[in-house]
Amino acid sequence: MKDIDTDPLVRLSEWRAKGQCTALATVVQTWGSSPRPVGSHLAVNEAGEFAGSVSGGCIEGAVIAAALATIETGETSMLEFGVTNDMAWEVGLACGGTVHVYVERVE
Repeated sequence: MKDIDTDPLVRLSEWRAKGQCTALATVVQTWGSSPRPVGSHLAVNEAGEFAGSVSGGCIEGAVIAAALATIETGETSMLEFGVTNDMAWEVGLACGGTVHVYVERVE
C-alpha cells in the first residue's frame, strides 16, 4: 500500500514505534533529467507498505524490492538507474538522466 500523503520519515517512525522492520531509500545523486531531487525518500516496511517517492513511480518497484531485501539481510545497497542501464528501461526510467539511490535498514 502506497501512502503519498504522509512524510516518509514520519511514516517510518510510526512503523518503527509499532516494532516493524523498515528500510529507507534515499536519492543521493542525480545527473541530467531525473524525476525526483537529491534527498527524496521512500520508506518501506516489512509488509511491503511504502511512503514517499524516489522516482515518481518509474523505478519504485525495483527500489521497494531492494528495500525488502535490505530489511531481510541488513545489507545496504547503492542502486543506479539510467537510460544506458538495461534495468532502467525494464523498470521504466526513460527520463534521460541517472539516479543513485542508497537503501539502508533502519533499526
